[in-house]
Amino acid sequence: MSQIFCSFLVVVSVLTSAVLCRDTLGLPDGYINLTTANFDAEIVRNAQVLASLKPAGGTFDFLPFDYLSLRAKNGQYHGGDITFRYRTSGSTTWITGDSSRSRKKVTALSTGALAASGLTPTLPTGPLNITREWINVSGDLGLQFTIVNSGYSAIEIGSLGFPAEFNSIFTNRQAIDISRLCSLSDPYIGMHAGQIRVAPTSGDGPALVVTPLGDTPMEAYRNLEETYYDDTAYGSQVFEGFYEWQVLSKAWAENEWAGKEPWNEPSSRTLQPGGSLKFGLRFSVAKGGVRDLDSTVRGIGMPVAHGVPGYIIPRGTAADLFLQGWSAVNSITVKPTGALASDSTGNGHYTVTPSRSAWGRVRLTVAYADGKVQTIHYYVTKPGTEAIANLGQSLTTDQWFTNTSDPFGRAPSVMTYDYEARSILQQDSRAWVAGLSDEAGAGSFLAACMKQAAHPNAGQIMKLESFIDGVLWKTIQTFDFAVRKSTFFYEPDAVPGYTYDSSMDWSSWTSWNKASAYTPDRAYDYVHVAAAYWGLYRAGRAYPSLIKSHTWDWYLNQSYSTIIRAMQDDIAYNQDGLMGETVFGEILTDLTREGLSSQAQALTAAMKSRADQWNTEAVPFGSEMAWDSTGQEGVYYWSKYFGYTSTVTKTVNSVLGYMPTVPHWGWNGNARRYWDNIYGGKLRRIERQIHHYGSGLNALVLLSAFRSNPSDSYLLRVGYGGTSGPVSSINQDGFAAASFHSWPDTLKWDGFSGDYGPNFVGLVLGTRTYVVQDSDVGLVAYGGVLTSSGTSVSVQTADPVRRIFIGPLGVLITVDAGIINNFRYVPGTCAISITLSQLSDVPVAANAVLWVESTTGTRNHSVATAGITTTRLGWQIPLSSASVTVQLT
Repeated sequence: MSQIFCSFLVVVSVLTSAVLCRDTLGLPDGYINLTTANFDAEIVRNAQVLASLKPAGGTFDFLPFDYLSLRAKNGQYHGGDITFRYRTSGSTTWITGDSSRSRKKVTALSTGALAASGLTPTLPTGPLNITREWINVSGDLGLQFTIVNSGYSAIEIGSLGFPAEFNSIFTNRQAIDISRLCSLSDPYIGMHAGQIRVAPTSGDGPALVVTPLGDTPMEAYRNLEETYYDDTAYGSQVFEGFYEWQVLSKAWAENEWAGKEPWNEPSSRTLQPGGSLKFGLRFSVAKGGVRDLDSTVRGIGMPVAHGVPGYIIPRGTAADLFLQGWSAVNSITVKPTGALASDSTGNGHYTVTPSRSAWGRVRLTVAYADGKVQTIHYYVTKPGTEAIANLGQSLTTDQWFTNTSDPFGRAPSVMTYDYEARSILQQDSRAWVAGLSDEAGAGSFLAACMKQAAHPNAGQIMKLESFIDGVLWKTIQTFDFAVRKSTFFYEPDAVPGYTYDSSMDWSSWTSWNKASAYTPDRAYDYVHVAAAYWGLYRAGRAYPSLIKSHTWDWYLNQSYSTIIRAMQDDIAYNQDGLMGETVFGEILTDLTREGLSSQAQALTAAMKSRADQWNTEAVPFGSEMAWDSTGQEGVYYWSKYFGYTSTVTKTVNSVLGYMPTVPHWGWNGNARRYWDNIYGGKLRRIERQIHHYGSGLNALVLLSAFRSNPSDSYLLRVGYGGTSGPVSSINQDGFAAASFHSWPDTLKWDGFSGDYGPNFVGLVLGTRTYVVQDSDVGLVAYGGVLTSSGTSVSVQTADPVRRIFIGPLGVLITVDAGIINNFRYVPGTCAISITLSQLSDVPVAANAVLWVESTTGTRNHSVATAGITTTRLGWQIPLSSASVTVQLT
């Protein structure tokens, strides 16, 4: 801790300063080196907690060793700490123990381990005698605890946790140092198959995986509370905080988590007088990086699961589950009972089919013959097209604001919604949330307009056109295409007669006055507006009768002009990657298809200047925040477009560093986001968010990278998990929440719609039915049902927007109207047959334009069906019947 901060504390309280600034780890007494075949580690000599953990012979440290002097106070957690709650037989009161709370030098022991200690000096007085050992486990590093009941009564242990510290502290670091030094961790809360996966922030280099040692299931994953100090800023945008591996959680479930549905059944263990229990964790290196994590886990004898298309699955479509373990499966059970049916087809392959009534979280429990138990966490949704239809209906009814006397000019519009209160959010102390701009204010109208690009609806488009003419191109946007930061503001004198809610704190910096709200200097806001216009353009171009107020080219020009305005010098952040700006690429593509060459050239030049800059930067992923996972999408798109391959590779690696794949719907493909609820959520706190918009947008990077390299199925596993996230956010009423709260005291979707819109952009632009030849599980389809006859492969699509990518052929196929209902291809000849049809809840289109793209450059396909004309760089297919089959060669 800095002298300045300690001096400040002295002014407040000399006693408090002495306590808070004191090193209780005993750092001056040095460290003990622990060496195994796979690790070079150090523990603090006095406390025997982990200080440094590097792959053998390497320089990258998974721990914040350089910040250890700032984290040497009581109550600051490290690897090797232990927390617990217990009660004696007959008692109902839990007693807490925590090795970090009042540190004392532990008692060094000689047990034959690399290092061992008795923890009695640093734990509260009680009947539990705990020994900690650092051990060599076949070249890996092991952490083992032996707990002995030295009392005279039986003891029930209702909580047992092992804090996990990794170098995710971004405080006072430059971007290049964050990329060079820091690491990111995510859990798989899967009982005996549980893991913590740790990747360098750069996504490049060896990764780390923590697994159970012996009978040490990950039953829960608890966020740890620490005191906030300025020097590291625990629990802030620059330092999310740490979590612990919980083996037992009953004591928490009975108290702080009461009334919540935990990920796994809470349990306790009873320890008789004189009895002992052993628990531990194993640290292993995945030398090949994140792609090598599953093989590393398999290699140490732990079960691995691989779900296709992942763990967010729709009703009506069977999913695949591949169990790869060293022990036979004894049984599979499901909670809620009957929600899923699992049928074995042999060799560890199961089909998992949701029941017609299944909805939401479903836990599948696999019991193995060796005694291990693995839980696999699914989320069941409505079929994708039905979920999107529900979303569009909810957005344009429940969230449709019609009060034309509103002094802020917000009617008619699709506004932010509080689902728990069942009301439109007309006021919020964060001006933008109620002000139809920024992610949390624009999110709802953005989703409503983007929905029309995939599933147009005449009544919804009529409303949205009135919004565009009455609000978007009137109040949100100015005559020169500038986009205001908010239409809502706090300035009572400017809106006489309007009553602001006195229960809200209007003194915050977020309560902008009119001048601040109307400042059009935030580039991120321009993406939402450009995308909204583009959604109406795509709908009107494919279904001309649906748009009434303007022609399709007016909407396309509005999109283009908004982007060009965003690139002017008075707009901040326009040299950063912007959330959702893949839609800029779609707009450029459409300008080219429409023959608007001068606009296409101007937009290309504007984007190239940014890509040129990024290609010179070591870490080109800047944003408003100290560290972020939002810039990668835009950097990737334009770097790939202009052929900057080194930046493309760097960007893909970056995304893989914070986006894991595990058998849990919440973390599979979940991009690291943890502060956005402060700016757009109803429950405002720093917390790992599940399937916030980072999932859908970062999935675009990985799915695009996969289409360019279809042999890299890891990219598809992670990317499809991310693009499925936005579907899980849509509830049975069609309301879409901004994110799911991951802390075990909550475990629910947030009450506000907030910034869901960018997540939906990712879904519309990224989702499709993907066919992949996976090196582990063979030929499979993500988002569709695949059957193979030996000579040909047939696929029934089931993704929300019904576009396709055939990985073995490297072919991307899209249509602007109707859907691709099914397709067949012959691997030997590369011939493709596609059946087009129309969704029942979408207007009938007279024609569809079909585009075929070779993403790997191996073969250019063209339409071979007679009588088909070309248009807009594609083929115009008459949709004269319920289904039309088109042949490609």
